[in-house]
This record gives sequence, structure tokens and C-alpha cells, in this order.
Amino acid sequence: MANPPAPPERPRLFANTETRIRTLAVMGANPAGFRDVYHYMLRSSWTVALGWAALGFLLINASYGTAYFLTGGINGAHDWFDCFFFSVETSGTIGYGNMFPDGRSAELLMTGEAFTALVYSAMITGLCFAKFARPTSRVLWSKICVVSDRDGVPTLMFRVANERRNHVVEANVRVAVIRMEVTQEGEKLRRVVDLPLLRQSTPSFVLSWTVMHPLNEQSPLFGITQDGLRKIDAEIVVTLTGLDETLMQTIHSRTSYLPEEVIYAARFEDILSSLPDGRRAIDYRKFHGHQPAKLSWDRLGAQAPSEATQPPARA
Repeated sequence: MANPPAPPERPRLFANTETRIRTLAVMGANPAGFRDVYHYMLRSSWTVALGWAALGFLLINASYGTAYFLTGGINGAHDWFDCFFFSVETSGTIGYGNMFPDGRSAELLMTGEAFTALVYSAMITGLCFAKFARPTSRVLWSKICVVSDRDGVPTLMFRVANERRNHVVEANVRVAVIRMEVTQEGEKLRRVVDLPLLRQSTPSFVLSWTVMHPLNEQSPLFGITQDGLRKIDAEIVVTLTGLDETLMQTIHSRTSYLPEEVIYAARFEDILSSLPDGRRAIDYRKFHGHQPAKLSWDRLGAQAPSEATQPPARA
């Protein structure tokens, strides 16, 4: 007998824009049309953005080339391709001299194309500069959260690292859990609850940072195991902001953790060490690694599960 198909992967509410657009069905919203073209081009890859820019360039020149061909008046042009390349020369202000407008209609078209090319060049130049100058971060998040005792208190922990190794000044981390709740009236709603941290900010974020949330009686996650996180449809969302000293601009990064990515009775492997010559070393090969650790289930207010759950791989 064939095995039943695996259930589809739960979409992340805190996924990146492309994933969220692909996994979120929106009905009844007003179509964006051309209002969000600039926003789309900014978030697209360079390949996609330059591809659309090249397509627009070809369409503009093909349109004017067709107009030149239909109206005539281009001295030295013998077919449509000659008119198309004359349009390219006009938009690029090349002017080799073999072809030139000869007639009022062609001159009017040339004037319109000169203005169109000027505006289009300015728009593409601004877009390229905006994409190139856009502040970005190289922040590495651990693929899992771990829960184990820290100074005798059950603590939720995850790691974050600055892969650029420069200073991110006044870095701040905010953690919250998005969970499903039912009101007294029986209405289902999704609530965002902040998780207080042992240390929410650091003067300078250079290497790595283990963010910790104590699971005491004041914690919204007190008494909740991995199965409990699944029942309330929880997602732990994290944001980091700071001032990049090189760019002198604010950067940000974000991630989220599903219940399957929260590992109980485990801690992260050590990644910091010292070399024989006195230099510090950080081993990113162990960044996502974890190992068994002590967890006081009674202090967590929960009962230990019978089997440990392994985290799925994350890209």
C-alpha cells in the first residue's frame, strides 16, 4: 500500500516578500497595476530588473522604429530594421550620419523620441542607483531555536552573527510570538505577544550574539512544549536593527521559527575559540549545530515528551 502524501509545508507569516506572495492567496484587493512598479523593481534581483529595463528599451525603439517606417521621411532607411536602428541611434544620441530625418512628420517623431529617451534614461539611472545604494545586511540566523537551562532557568535561545565582521552600532533585537487564540465569544484571532529578553540591545554587534528569553512564569511560552506550539499555531518572529558604521545607515534583518524548529533539551555548539597565536576564531561550520543539554521540565511547567524531535532543514 502506498504511503499517504506528506502534508504541505506550513507557510511562514514572516517569510520574505517573494515567498509570501507565492504562498498567500489574496482575494478582493485592488490591483496594483503600475503603481508598484518601482517597488517591484527595487526588490527584484539585478537580473530581473535589468531584463525589464532592456525589454522596455527594445519596445520603445521598436515602437518609434515602426512609426518611422510607416510615416517615411528617414533619408537612407530602406526597411524596418533601418528605421529601428535609426531609433536606437536617436535615443542614444549617437548620430552616425548615414540616416537623418527628412520631413516634418519624421522630425516631430524624432523630437518625441528624444524626450522619451531622456525621461527613460533618467528613470533607469535612478533605479540602478537606488538598488546599488540600498543598505543591506549580511546577518546569519541560526536555523533552529534551542531550549535548555541557563543559570538554572529554562531559556529559549537562538544565535545571530554579523558576517561582514564590521561594527553594527546600537543593534537591537525584538522577539515576539504570533499565536492563534480564541476569545470568550468564540472568535479566532491571531495575536502578537512580545517575548522579553535578558539583553535586547548591544553597543556593538561584531561577531555573534546568543539571544535569550527566560521561560519563567511571566513568559507567554511558560508550560508550552513543542506540541503545544503546534496546537496554538505559533511562529516566533525576530527582527534586528542597527546602524552600520560603514554605510552610516540603518540596516535590518528578520527571521522566524516554526514549532518544528524549536528543539527542547538542547544547546548550541561552541563556535568561539582562541588560536595558538592569540587570535580569536569563530567557526561558522558549527553555527547551526546543537547537542543535548539539561532542561528542568518542572521549572518549565511542562512534562518531558517521550521522543525528541529533530528540526527540518532550512535554506
